[in-house]
Amino acid sequence: MLLGSHLRRLREARGITREAAGYSIRASESKISRMELGRVSFKTRDVEDLLTLYGVSDEAERNALLSLAREANVAGWWHSYSDVLPSWFPTYVGLEGAASLIRAYEVQFVHGLLQTEAYAHAVVGRGMKGASPDDIERRVALRLERQKNLLSDGGPEFHVVLDEAALRRPYGDREVMRGQLQHLIEISERPNVRLQIMPFGFGGHAGESGAFTILSFPESDLSDVIFLEQLTSALYLDKAEDVTQYEKAMKELQQDSPGPDESRDLLRGLLQLS
Repeated sequence: MLLGSHLRRLREARGITREAAGYSIRASESKISRMELGRVSFKTRDVEDLLTLYGVSDEAERNALLSLAREANVAGWWHSYSDVLPSWFPTYVGLEGAASLIRAYEVQFVHGLLQTEAYAHAVVGRGMKGASPDDIERRVALRLERQKNLLSDGGPEFHVVLDEAALRRPYGDREVMRGQLQHLIEISERPNVRLQIMPFGFGGHAGESGAFTILSFPESDLSDVIFLEQLTSALYLDKAEDVTQYEKAMKELQQDSPGPDESRDLLRGLLQLS
């Protein structure tokens, strides 16, 4: 998906139609469209020919994009969980694993990267009514596996704003919620985690449209991607005007929420009340 969006920007910058691009690699306009949406695998020869057509002659840039093409064709570890995942979610897991900075706002529940195993069981069980215990276990295992990247050396920066509603809405029993609050206090001390709480008392704020995630990547020429989860699908936005709006909303949420220290105090207060 990242490679596809980059190829699309290169094509549009040169004013080349999808039809012309398809002709250059002996393919159809629809094949170019599927490539740019990240819905098909990439042949190295096709990417080389497109880069030449788009005027990319710098060896470093060509090699970086060809390397990305090779990586795009390798199945990630998360594909072994595809039997219990909706079709649109593996794309997100791959992007999350490649990101160097993850910024998120959550209102319904604690973000998946910050969930305890017990809390995750409660959330997944609620969302997968009628699923077998084995399927629920596998979905929870995937969530815990995702967290390993955040906790690893060289893990991504994670800046998250949790709405107070997510902390007061119970998933699981009292002990599950107490354990989750304690975990948030502890993990918020990590140097790569910036956790802020948007309190009820603030009133209306920039997150009024709901939860969203912004994924940024170490390659400076790759666009940020906005992830919006829906009931039966998801949206992935990377156009500059969309990214700008969501980054503005995130900046406002961070500015309007108490800082990390004050947010930990808020968490401690909720823990005492639970």
